[in-house]
Amino acid sequence: MTDIGVRALRQGVRRGAGRVGAATPPGRDRAVDALRAAAVLGVVLGHWLVTALVSDGRALRTASPLQHMPWLTPVSWMFQTLAVFFLVGGHVATRGHASARARGIPYHRWLTARLSRLFKPVAAVLTLWTAAAVALLLSGTEYGTVRTMVKLALSPLWFLVVFAGLTAATPLLARLNPLWPLAVVLHVDLLRFGLGGPAWLGWVNVAAAWMVPYTLGAAWTRGELERRRAGWVLLGAGAAATAALVALAGYPASMVGVPGDGMSNLDPPTLAVVTFGLAQCGLALLLRERLRRAMRRPVAWAAVALVNLSVMTVFLWHQTALMATTATGLLAGRLPGLHTRPDDLGWVGARLLWLPVFALALAVCWAAFRSFERGGGGRGRTSRVVRAHRPSDRGTAARARHV
Repeated sequence: MTDIGVRALRQGVRRGAGRVGAATPPGRDRAVDALRAAAVLGVVLGHWLVTALVSDGRALRTASPLQHMPWLTPVSWMFQTLAVFFLVGGHVATRGHASARARGIPYHRWLTARLSRLFKPVAAVLTLWTAAAVALLLSGTEYGTVRTMVKLALSPLWFLVVFAGLTAATPLLARLNPLWPLAVVLHVDLLRFGLGGPAWLGWVNVAAAWMVPYTLGAAWTRGELERRRAGWVLLGAGAAATAALVALAGYPASMVGVPGDGMSNLDPPTLAVVTFGLAQCGLALLLRERLRRAMRRPVAWAAVALVNLSVMTVFLWHQTALMATTATGLLAGRLPGLHTRPDDLGWVGARLLWLPVFALALAVCWAAFRSFERGGGGRGRTSRVVRAHRPSDRGTAARARHV
C-alpha cells in the first residue's frame, strides 16, 4: 500500500472513530465497556491458546498445552477473566434495574428485555450446530469427533445459563454482601475436600462462586467500591488467598481445566478460582480511572464500542471459528499448531501464527450472525453503547438506549 493509501486509511479510521465518539451518550462510563470488552476478549484468546484439536487418524480429540507444558500455567491467569465479566454484569444489571424501577417499568418487562439480549443469539448457534452435527454423522464422521466439536461449540452456553439466573435474581442480590456466597463456596469445599463429602456438592458452587463477583458489581453500584483502598484490599487478599490455597491446600495452579488432571478449578468452580476472581476484580477496580482516560482517545473507544456492540456474537462463535479453521485445515494435512500435539515450544509458536486466521474466521461469523444480537436486524433497534442518529423534520435527532 502506498503512503497516500496509508494516510487515507488512517484518516478514514479517525473519521469513523470520531463519529462513534460523537454518538456516545456523554454520561456513559466507558471504563465499564472497556472492562467488559477485555473480559470477553480474554476468554476468547484463552480458549484459542489452550484448546487444541489433535488429529488422530480419522478422529479429532481435545488436548491442552498446559497438560504437556505446565510452566505455561500463568497463561491461564491472564486469560481466565470470567470474574471481571460477572463483576461488570452485576454492576450493569443492578444499575439498570434501579433505573427501570425509577421509571415505573415492571420487573418482568425489564427481565424480558435483558434476557432477550442474551438468548436471541443462542438460537442461531443451536440451529447451525444441530444441522452440522446431523450432516457430519450422516457423512460418516466418527461419533467421537462430532461429540468433541459440538461440546466445544456449545461450551459457552453454560455461562449464559448462570448469568441469566443471576440476572433474574438481581432484585434479591442487589444488597447481598459478597461474603455470604463466598462463605457458601468455602463450606462446600471444606465438605468436599476436607471431610470427604459427595462430589455433587461442588455444583452448588456453580451459582455461589459467580455470585461473588456479581454481588461485588452490585456493591459497585451502591458506591461502596469507589475508594482505591477497596481495590487494593481485593487484589491483595485475593492474591494471597489464592497462593495459599495452591501452595498449601493442594488446589491446581491452573485457573482453567486441564485434560487428564484429577481436579479442575472451573468444573465445578472451587474456592481458589473465587479468590483469584476477587484479585482480578480488585485490579479491574483499580484500573477504572486509567481506562476512562484511555477511552477518551477516539480510536480506542471505537474499538471497545465495536466489541460491546457484538459481545454475545463474539463470545458464542469464537469456538466455532476455531473449529472451522481446524476442520478446513485438515484438507491440507496435519498442520503444526492446528492438528499436532501441543507438547513443545514449536506448537506454541505455530499456534500464535494461527490466531489471525481464527480472528478472520470469527469476523466471518460476526458478519453472518450479528443481526441476531441486534434483534433480527429489524429497523428501529438502537445501540446500547452509542446513540442512533436519524434525520427528522427538525434536523438530526438522537436517541439513546442505556444498558
